[in-house]
Amino acid sequence: MYNNLKSIRKSKNISVQNLKKVLGLATNAAYYKKENGKVKFTLEEAKKIADYIGLTIEEIFFNS
Repeated sequence: MYNNLKSIRKSKNISVQNLKKVLGLATNAAYYKKENGKVKFTLEEAKKIADYIGLTIEEIFFNS
């Protein structure tokens, strides 16, 4: 579902482990469920990701 997030993460060589830690998730699977759209990101989580990546929430989650 969040293909833009996935492609940005890969293009910047950001690992799932890094974003898992940023969000405080226990497992990689928990992160993948969010990235694949099975579990929604909260606004707070989206902000943490945006800050970590250095882009806006809109650029990551709403632009394709």
